[in-house]
Order: sequence, then structure tokens, then C-alpha cells
Amino acid sequence: MRLSEIHPFFYHARIEQKRLFRGLANWRDRKQFATKKEQSTYLFTCKKHQSLLRRKLGSSDPQLQENKVVNLKIASDAIDGILIRPGEVFSFWRVVGRATKAKGYIEGMQLSRGEVKTGIGGGVCQLANLLYWMALHTPLTVVERHHHSFDPFPDEGRVLPFGSGASVFYNYVDLRFKNETENTFQIKLWLTDRHLKGAIYSNVELDFSYHIVEKAHAFYQQDGKNYRRNEIWRKTVDKRTGDAINEEMLLKNNAEVKYELELCEV
Repeated sequence: MRLSEIHPFFYHARIEQKRLFRGLANWRDRKQFATKKEQSTYLFTCKKHQSLLRRKLGSSDPQLQENKVVNLKIASDAIDGILIRPGEVFSFWRVVGRATKAKGYIEGMQLSRGEVKTGIGGGVCQLANLLYWMALHTPLTVVERHHHSFDPFPDEGRVLPFGSGASVFYNYVDLRFKNETENTFQIKLWLTDRHLKGAIYSNVELDFSYHIVEKAHAFYQQDGKNYRRNEIWRKTVDKRTGDAINEEMLLKNNAEVKYELELCEV
């Protein structure tokens, strides 16, 4: 058994150690990170997406949904307009920074160590989910992405395939994508009364589009527990001809289901 599993002191000490190491690595690589912003929107749309700000999540406190909206607004404003120029890396935490009360963040829902908890800045994973989904529809290369280790809530209101999100936890569980093209990309984010909205734009029109599909989705039981699995595939399409030029499996998910589930015998 690891020390971090024996007592909360060791767990929190290990977190701070990881944050220190990531902070040192960030300082070493600081020149590669995207930091410049431009508020005027680029002309060419790569991908737009939106997600509901409020949806039923099991028996969780609805107030946490309202708190999440506050946190999402602060984090979105920090990112809105960021440019990812050739060779640069977008890092969620390098742009957003640590979520603190001083910045206006409040208690929200967090997923941690297989449980649903609350914490300052909770709910910003929804923003990471949106950014990751949009990035998959661009030539940007995802160089760091973490997934939730369990499926906490039923699919009510879910529009994206299971397992297509991204988990973030300051600062060592990050979401990063690199621009390995000759073009510059721009992220725009905003909130309406009902939705978190975002778009990734380019300074030039792209020759290809990207389509994400789910395959091999299934629920199953093992050792008395319920699990869920699927695959996420991406197809690259030539805009001029409509021909698919490549298809690749991006993700293979397998996670324990934490809510009540009725499985039919086959």
C-alpha cells in the first residue's frame, strides 16, 4: 500500500510534491507555452461546440450547479482569445492558473479518487471537456489528456460519447495540445444563460475536417461490479472531395459505473 493511501497527510503531501515538480518543469519549458491573446475573432472556424450549464447529476445538490457556473465564467475569461501559434503548447493550467477564493472561485463539484466531492473551483472539468472535444476536430496534437477513472452519473443530458472528456486537477493533471502546423489557432469562449460555448478558429482555411464517432459501446458486469467500455474513433475528411483519407482510434475507455444500472441478461 502506498503512503498516500494510509493517511490524508501523506496524500496531500504527495499532491504538493507533484505540483512542485510540474511547476519546475513548467518554468523550464516556459517559452513553449501559448500566452498571447487577441480579442478580435479569426475568420476561419475549425469547430464550435456548446454544453449545458445545468443538468441533473444523480442526487447531487443543485446549488453546486450554480456554483459551477461562477467558476466556469472565471476560467473561460482567462482563456478567451488565447492564440496557439506554430510550435506553441496550450496548457489549461498555465493559462487558467490555480483556482482560489481570491480570484472569485467558489465551492463546486469535483471528481477525486473514485468519489464525488466538493472543492474550490469545482466544475471546471466541464470546460476541459469542451476544449478537448473541440481540439479533436482540429490538426492540433493532444500531448496530455487524462480521463476520469469512473463513470459517476447517468447519461441524462449527455450529448458527447462516454469517455470523450478530460479531467484536470491543478497543476499536474493538465490538458495540453501542441500546434505542429504552420497555422495559428485561436480559442474563443463565452457563457449564455443556458450554455457554455466555445470555438476554435484558424487564421487560414483548413483543407480537412474531422469527424468523431463512438464504437463498441457496452455495459458489462465483472466481479459483482458494473463497468462501461467503448472506443472513440476519428475520421479525417478531405473538404474538397469529401473523401475519408484516414481513420484512427483515439481512445479506448473502460470505467467502473458508480450509479445504479439495470443490465439485461443476454
